Amino acid sequence: MDEDFGPVFVEVTDDEGNKFELEHAGTTEYNDNTYMAFFPADMDEDDEDFGLIILKVIEDNGEEVLADVDDPAELDAVYELFMDQLFSDEEEDD
Repeated sequence: MDEDFGPVFVEVTDDEGNKFELEHAGTTEYNDNTYMAFFPADMDEDDEDFGLIILKVIEDNGEEVLADVDDPAELDAVYELFMDQLFSDEEEDD
């Protein structure tokens, strides 16, 4: 995803059929898996509890789909990677 031209938005549907629009915040690799981080598209920029959403890219019937990360240790490790990336990007912008 090339974000040089502005934010990238995706629409996801949860297990209950609810649709949400998310803004792509970044992609990273961890233990040979790909993870994508998102912010809710309707989030207020002043909201300190920004609710980073991390989803794992998996293959389902030959198609790449986004899935929840069920393992808390895996989720924590990937979250830390994203935090390092997001805050290092902010420091580079200063």
